[in-house]
Amino acid sequence: MTFYDGIYPFYSLQRSPFIVDISLLVVILVFSVLAVSFLFILPGIRGKSRLFWMFRIIISLFIGAVLVVLNFTGDWAEASVKANATYKSFSNAVVSAEVGLHVGLYGINITLKGDPVSQINETIDYNEIFRWSSSVDEQYSDALERGLPNPILYIAEKFTRNSACGLIYQYRYSGRFASANLWTAFCCWLVANILFSMPVILYAGYMMIATAAFIFFSMASFSTIFNVIPCDFSIGAESLRTDYSHSFWIALATGKCSSWESVPLSKVFDLEII
Repeated sequence: MTFYDGIYPFYSLQRSPFIVDISLLVVILVFSVLAVSFLFILPGIRGKSRLFWMFRIIISLFIGAVLVVLNFTGDWAEASVKANATYKSFSNAVVSAEVGLHVGLYGINITLKGDPVSQINETIDYNEIFRWSSSVDEQYSDALERGLPNPILYIAEKFTRNSACGLIYQYRYSGRFASANLWTAFCCWLVANILFSMPVILYAGYMMIATAAFIFFSMASFSTIFNVIPCDFSIGAESLRTDYSHSFWIALATGKCSSWESVPLSKVFDLEII
């Protein structure tokens, strides 16, 4: 049902799509400044130990940055499908679009991008966030009032308390436990770096092992979302199936890197630390 030129009278104007998370930019900027600051110090270090310190500082800052960033990323698990679906309620318009579900520790992102982007006199490019920190039911009601497209509302409804799927409970608690383990790993990383600056390298190595262990615990906590009974996400004639994505594999690589850094690097490079 439209008035003029494809405008839906009961819905608010379309907002600009989500571009980038400001929290990620802040974290990356802070650790980039730290890395550059330490690089300025390197010329003052004599001999072969300069290579050792450069390598250890870069690896350590990378681990710390990843531990913080992974708490804010929205791609621990993902699913996407291209389908023809009804665009909005009170309309028979069908659009061809790619629908995506992105699961993070803080909540979910549901994306809808037209193929092509411009269809039925509208720019179809949505990225909606539903956070665990507030009631998903209230966020879903707000989405209904704003008149979001049907595919987004359909997926969001699966994560409400009244849904028969019951996904909200497992996904929310899995994300919270995974996030708690990551912050614990970050604390272990801080202690390890303090100990590395003191003549107690052995205990610093133990703390790096603890860092890796808590990273693996966070991955195990998040993996429990796949223990729930599969809930069917049908978009048109297609269906969505979530699977591990970038952040999960980055966490795995960082955990292995942390456990490797627990080995005294001076022995690896056969360097004499002054």
